[in-house]
Amino acid sequence: MSEFKSPVYNVQAIPVEKIKANDYNPNRVAPPEMKLLELSIWEDGYTQPIVCYHDKEKDQYIVVDGFHRYTTMLTSKRIYEREKGLMPVVVIDKPLGDRMASTIRHNRARGSHNVDLMSNIVAELLEMGKSDAWICKNIGMSADEVLRLKQITGLASLFKDEEFSRSWEV
Repeated sequence: MSEFKSPVYNVQAIPVEKIKANDYNPNRVAPPEMKLLELSIWEDGYTQPIVCYHDKEKDQYIVVDGFHRYTTMLTSKRIYEREKGLMPVVVIDKPLGDRMASTIRHNRARGSHNVDLMSNIVAELLEMGKSDAWICKNIGMSADEVLRLKQITGLASLFKDEEFSRSWEV
């Protein structure tokens, strides 16, 4: 077995134009906090790399964690110029479902989520064949949270493998 080496030991400077946001991040930051993030990056520099998946076919980096730091590079001319358009990036190589779980773990450890977007992610993971138990373990949710998010989507297909009590029958 090879020795595991955390991605942070291999930070790369990637042109921001080669990076794109994922389409599933449920995390939102209010405008005052975004201004504070821009000031923080201006005053302290980038102190954490963003986490990306590298799509080798397209030579594109897809954000797993660090969307708001990435957005700041795109929206702050002074930071873009100082950093010469380069983002500090670490790469993880995981399939989409695992990347989604990584995004949620990073976000949940630090903040709050949009419920509708979280329910969509749970639906996508279930449609990928992930079990409720997998979601609970890999995203840090309780079974009740997963059930509530499944209910929000209103998609009956998410309950196709569930056993229901027949206690209501005569």
